[in-house]
Amino acid sequence: MRVDAGLAAEQFSNLKNVGEAATPNFTGRSASFACGAVARVSLHIDDAQRIDDAKFKVAGCTVLVAALSVLTEQVKNKTTAEAAVLAEDLETIESGLGPEAADRGDCVLLASEALLEAIRAYSDSARDQWDGDDALICTCFGVSERTIENEIQTKHLNSIASVTRACNAGAGCRSCYPLIEEILEEVNGK
Repeated sequence: MRVDAGLAAEQFSNLKNVGEAATPNFTGRSASFACGAVARVSLHIDDAQRIDDAKFKVAGCTVLVAALSVLTEQVKNKTTAEAAVLAEDLETIESGLGPEAADRGDCVLLASEALLEAIRAYSDSARDQWDGDDALICTCFGVSERTIENEIQTKHLNSIASVTRACNAGAGCRSCYPLIEEILEEVNGK
């Protein structure tokens, strides 16, 4: 598909955030076997879980490059949770790229996946470094194991979706889903 005009082409000619985020950084990658595209996003995240810097490297089409440029610009100064929610809204990202991106959802998905993987890398690192009294389960929203257990017990929750509605755990990058599932099984005796 040749892109002559439109927002994606405009974004492509005015690229932002190409390269590598300041260190230490957290990296996410995605790739497509169908077209051979590869995307890489690196994030520098401050102590308040805000994204100070977001950069990308890519080998792919104009729409993928434009999507990464737009996404990395939009997530700057957002918390990791806000960035994860933004990355999961594929329709909004796609619509922001113009009509030439309408049938290129796979490109937008690749951009989203790379960003979410970088956020998951941060979440995994934050859990490993957590020194609080309770286990930190959801780093995107700072939800502890005790909070999740209390919500499950007091509200008789039985699914990840119900836990997410109750306390936001799992509403961001979703890397905590397996941990939430284990807590549900333990508390509910399954």
